[in-house]
Amino acid sequence: MKKTMIALVIGGVAALAAYGQDTAKDDLKKSGHEVKKAGKDTGHATENAAKGVAKGTKKGVHKTAKATEKGAKKVDEKTKQ
Repeated sequence: MKKTMIALVIGGVAALAAYGQDTAKDDLKKSGHEVKKAGKDTGHATENAAKGVAKGTKKGVHKTAKATEKGAKKVDEKTKQ
């Protein structure tokens, strides 16, 4: 009787330990979710970087336009004299 109880207890503990482990299918699901999340994070980072580039480009264009206008005014003043 004792041996049977000991065997049942050991079997029960082993079954619980095996139940708690992830299977290969669970691992694949987890990795798929992680890849999806990483892709979304990359997309958000790309959007932020693009906004920064657009802001810098706009600033550069405006600076160039002001400098061109300033140069055009100088030329216009010289030609009037």
